[in-house]
Amino acid sequence: MHEGELERFESEVEYQIYREYRDVLPLFKYVVETERRFYLANSVDVREQERNGTIYFEILLDDAWVWDMYRPARFLTSVRILSFRDVNIEEVEQSQGLRPDPPH
Repeated sequence: MHEGELERFESEVEYQIYREYRDVLPLFKYVVETERRFYLANSVDVREQERNGTIYFEILLDDAWVWDMYRPARFLTSVRILSFRDVNIEEVEQSQGLRPDPPH
């Protein structure tokens, strides 16, 4: 596969994921963005953890969808995220029709 073909393939997959995101967003209550991934979820539990003086966050998601072009199944029953960095969690305001921007 040539470089141009690979770029075109990745662009097409990203567009397909964006369309899926747009379609499934109304099914979820929260948008969760980490440094590595972007999730939609209906339940979010954030736990501050400490080990050897280092603080990190454990985020547990239930009934989730993940933006990941390399994953064949994006709907997940549960997700456990460990992060030493910022995690952005937003509640989706379904009644006002707001749609958070997907990852860039």
